[in-house]
Amino acid sequence: MSAAIMGRKVGMTRWFLEDGTNIPVTIVEAGPCIVTQVKTVESDGYAAVQFGFSDAKARRTAMAQIGHDAKAGTTSKRIHREFRCEGDDEANGFESGQVLDVSVFEGVKYVDVTGISKGKGFQGVMKRHNFRGKEASHGVKRAHRRPGSIGGHATNLGTGPKIKKGKKMAGRMGGEQVTVRSLDVIHADPAKNLLVVKGPVPGPNGCDLYVKPAVRLYKSKAHKQAKA
Repeated sequence: MSAAIMGRKVGMTRWFLEDGTNIPVTIVEAGPCIVTQVKTVESDGYAAVQFGFSDAKARRTAMAQIGHDAKAGTTSKRIHREFRCEGDDEANGFESGQVLDVSVFEGVKYVDVTGISKGKGFQGVMKRHNFRGKEASHGVKRAHRRPGSIGGHATNLGTGPKIKKGKKMAGRMGGEQVTVRSLDVIHADPAKNLLVVKGPVPGPNGCDLYVKPAVRLYKSKAHKQAKA
């Protein structure tokens, strides 16, 4: 049974393995989430399970949303997400008001984590696109970090009326939805609603994260899982 969960990034630390080596890990406070609606092909056109995470103040929530969550027997939630099911049989395995916690990842070795990356504001091409920059020697006047000529990337060999889409230039950096794939699940603690994954995840400490079983593994991890 596939399932997903919302969580909150606690922070990064180190995790010691049995052989004494330590690895960088991220601790995620995953759940608990409440199932607020079970969607079926007959009623909604597709099979999915909607769940809510994190209590919201009633005065900051629309009446329609309060009534929607009340049908599931829970208070209004700040975030609502859903995950698809293969069919009505899988969706019917859930029910409104059911609690989803870290135990849904029992037996799952790899997960995908989605979050909003840290916003960096307006940045130049050296920081935003890792440009090398120009020479720091004589003859370069106040142009050390500039992008250089952009006319050669116009629509008609440098004589067109506009620059092609996707040209790497200065602009807003970060603050975008990012998904990190195939993170190793190091430890899961349902009693404390904690999930420990190897490596970094998007966003600052305290940000909201969407965690689901890995959809597409990297080749090395797919080979390792096949051998297991």
